[in-house]
Amino acid sequence: MKRKAPYANLVFFLVLIVYLMLFGSPVSSQTPTEYSFEQAFPQLSFNLPVGLVHAGDGSNRLFAVEQPGVIRVFQNSQGVTTSKVFLDISDRVLYGGEQGLLGLAFHPNYEQNRYFYVDYVADNPRRTVVARYSVAASDPDQADKNSELVVLEISQPFTNHKGGQLAFGPDGYLYIGMGDGGSGGDPFGNGQNRSASLGKILRIDVNSPSTGRNYGIPADNPFAGNTLGYSEEIYAYGFRNPWRFSFDSATGQLWAADAGQSQREEIDIVEKGKNYGWNIMEGTLPYAGGDQTGLELPIWEYGRDEGTAVIGGYVYRGATMQALVGSYVYGDYGSGKIWALSYSGPGTASNMLLVDSALAISSFGVDEQGELYFCAFDGKIYKLTASDSTPPTIGAPSRSPLNPLPNQEVTISVSVADAGGVASVILSYRSGSAFANVSMAAAGGSNFVGNIPALPYQAFVEYKIIAYDSAGNFAVNDNQGFFYTYTVIPEFPSLASMAVLLIGALAIALMVKKRRVKIPFSIALA
Repeated sequence: MKRKAPYANLVFFLVLIVYLMLFGSPVSSQTPTEYSFEQAFPQLSFNLPVGLVHAGDGSNRLFAVEQPGVIRVFQNSQGVTTSKVFLDISDRVLYGGEQGLLGLAFHPNYEQNRYFYVDYVADNPRRTVVARYSVAASDPDQADKNSELVVLEISQPFTNHKGGQLAFGPDGYLYIGMGDGGSGGDPFGNGQNRSASLGKILRIDVNSPSTGRNYGIPADNPFAGNTLGYSEEIYAYGFRNPWRFSFDSATGQLWAADAGQSQREEIDIVEKGKNYGWNIMEGTLPYAGGDQTGLELPIWEYGRDEGTAVIGGYVYRGATMQALVGSYVYGDYGSGKIWALSYSGPGTASNMLLVDSALAISSFGVDEQGELYFCAFDGKIYKLTASDSTPPTIGAPSRSPLNPLPNQEVTISVSVADAGGVASVILSYRSGSAFANVSMAAAGGSNFVGNIPALPYQAFVEYKIIAYDSAGNFAVNDNQGFFYTYTVIPEFPSLASMAVLLIGALAIALMVKKRRVKIPFSIALA
């Protein structure tokens, strides 16, 4: 019987312990939270949507990328009923499996130059094409199909692992996601081959064409001007299939999701010139083997118990889900789960399950306001929302007049606030046993007003405020159970009061007559 190598096992466990100390446990939190999703555009459907992009031109339009080769444009409104074909290049696109029209990015100066860029797979020979198009001068919702300028072409050996993400960075350069070229296990070693463009994130300057190319090489690209035959377009390398990356709009950090082979799905923060490990490593696990020196481990990873293909998202910077601001929201194609990952440095990663959608999620997108959407292969686009369980906040009401007469209405004013929107405010009052309800009208800002009708002399009135928000939550301000109150005062003095005054006046008159006492005028009138 052979003896096992105890030192090999000891080394493995020591390495694992050090990783967990530095990067935290790879087990994510699976506690459901107060988030949900809804169809963002219920009356629209799409053919295999794989991207959702805005142009950044203030038009409030969204552009849906359909994998067979069509881009559709529509207004970002829940009630929108139609979309228009913005560009149809299905006759140029090789579609099937992981191939097709895969990426769209608008030039940072799109409002002026009307340029946008697409990434698609073409045939004969099979290759990735990055091309520039222009918008028709007569119609901002119509691209000019004949304006294509091929910027870059990269040969593809197999039908899968195409990457396809395009995005302009805060530096103004175009970043391009390239998978390792496909098959399984990266048989050609493209991920680690710095002379190949596959298995990389590339960076090019589309504003400065150079000799023989329709683009330039940024001077600070890690291999710019090298004499070793390395691809000058490389920004970072060692990727299997970076299916969606994005820049944090606040910090400029580049976040990428790299789909795994059979064991680990990973999230990376990508930095210039770094090696992210594939195919030496799959996530934090060894794969093909080799020198692991200098490899960048993922900031987060998960296994097949959570999903089968990670879908990269965005660091949330919108306004409707404040608890998620600064978190990276991403999902999984196979499980339909969506998570939020918080990370501020080694050992700080915290992952939270937001929703378990059970949908085949293909991509995420944001609108001009930074709100988050995701595409699914049921043909719909969904919006991630916070489940509102917080009721409105009601201020102390005021009334006018303070002392109403029998013929006067009483106006009640109150401030009501709710982050998700106030749906209705009700003024509920009674001058007997039963309450009557009056709808209060919006009066600007968070203010609402309503009127209680004129009531008879000495009517004792109790009232309270009831407010509902758009999620159905409600609040009641009833002065802590004692209600707000007032009493209707008399419009004229009562008979009893008049009698007392008359008797007083007669008494003074008799005193003056009998005693001839000089009464000061002011006292006589008292």
